[in-house]
Amino acid sequence: MTQVSEALAWLQPRAGRRPRVALVLGSGLGALADDVRNADRFDYTDIPGFAPVGVAGHGGVLVTGQIEGVDVIVLQGRYHLYEGHSPLQTVLPVRVARALGAEILMVTNAAGGANPAFNPGDLMIIDDHVNLMWRNPLIGPVCAGETRFPDMSEPYDRELQCLAGHVAAEMGKRVVRGVYCGVLGPSYETPAEVRMCRALGADAIGMSTVPEVIAARAGGMRVLGISLISNPAAGLASRPLVHEDVIRAGQLAASDLSALVRGVLSRLKEA
Repeated sequence: MTQVSEALAWLQPRAGRRPRVALVLGSGLGALADDVRNADRFDYTDIPGFAPVGVAGHGGVLVTGQIEGVDVIVLQGRYHLYEGHSPLQTVLPVRVARALGAEILMVTNAAGGANPAFNPGDLMIIDDHVNLMWRNPLIGPVCAGETRFPDMSEPYDRELQCLAGHVAAEMGKRVVRGVYCGVLGPSYETPAEVRMCRALGADAIGMSTVPEVIAARAGGMRVLGISLISNPAAGLASRPLVHEDVIRAGQLAASDLSALVRGVLSRLKEA
């Protein structure tokens, strides 16, 4: 794929170490990129094929370096289908990270809680997802290094989920587990749509992540997904939903997410 090869050719001589883990940081969660040691930072707009990021709370910076002694590539911000990007564009950073050598994808997002037992500020380890975006980034020619028909029976790695759960327990941090439902957006869901998603098994609803996970699994990457429950979904909230609340919730939870990610990375270094 031309986009991937052009971005790879530009980044390889500049990015330093070969990354082991790729991190995608969602709305309001970009502070973790500041924790990277020996960092090299590249604006998305400088990388061939990368487009500007147009959503508040997404920095649009690619960072390479180390966290907890693990070589990482951090994607501070992501592309969304609702911005008008193609499915191929939304997964370009993940494909480039894999081409640079990343074997594990840790993806984060801010999501509305469809499960009434969830509270704003909870971190949800993603068990599975439902794709209601009606888009798939694998449509078209097969990208180099990917399979045509990837098995999605275990999109999120069980071992990594257990590791994250153990780290959270040691931290004394409440985490929940559940199913993420990816919707197209950009409007928030109606109460009836939330009830539909809940009936389909969803515990949290958001507008990202699913395309990235599909592309990662097609390329053989192991995936750990973590959702910040930023607000109750429509019909469960006492007031209208606004994006500023999502960003604020991300900022408040940033330290917990950072500690969880750091703990997982430190265990991966030991493995």
